[in-house]
Amino acid sequence: MPKIQAILFDLDGTVADTAPDLAYAANSLRLADGVPPLPVEILRPLASQGARGLLKEAVGLTPDDAGFEHARLRFLSFYEHNLCVHTKLFPGIAQLLAGIEARKLPWGIVTNKVEFFALPLMQQLGLAQRCAITVGGDTTPNPKPAPDPLLHAAKALNVAPEACLYVGDDLRDIQAAHAAGMTSVAVRWGYLGDGPPIERWHAHHIVKTPKDLHDLLESLC
Repeated sequence: MPKIQAILFDLDGTVADTAPDLAYAANSLRLADGVPPLPVEILRPLASQGARGLLKEAVGLTPDDAGFEHARLRFLSFYEHNLCVHTKLFPGIAQLLAGIEARKLPWGIVTNKVEFFALPLMQQLGLAQRCAITVGGDTTPNPKPAPDPLLHAAKALNVAPEACLYVGDDLRDIQAAHAAGMTSVAVRWGYLGDGPPIERWHAHHIVKTPKDLHDLLESLC
């Protein structure tokens, strides 16, 4: 395995706990329709799936339903105006990023959140000026689990894909990393989705805490 020269992260559920603000947007739809809100913990596992997963749980709509697009646009409007109210970095992430920077290693974000939300969120989290690159879900033609956004990030950083580490909390993250030829790390502190358990994602590494990831980097870098 080549020496790791850059670290790329998923955003929602990996670097930042965005679930409270995403849940607020989903529950705003329910409240507008006179339906009581759902507990955040019910919506939390679906946060990495964006509008598609949250709307299915919150209002029972899928992309095949006639009212889905209207509900999606209402959801996005609620989210746009509450983008970083309760969103915070996961505990230990600030120290992890500082450690990466101390090693003079570039790090970046590759997310399926579209640039319209991802870029201002990175600004509001205070990470935009520190991050070497932010790739959104619409930066390339195909989002994760396609390898395109990860390969785009590697090319922009002038680092070979096999020298990149990709860190995520969803099966799609690991699938994208494998497709891009990158070393994959699955994190237990994230949302993990509603699919197969993390042990069946076939990630190269599984870590429980950001401190564990820091220790892993000690051996890989």
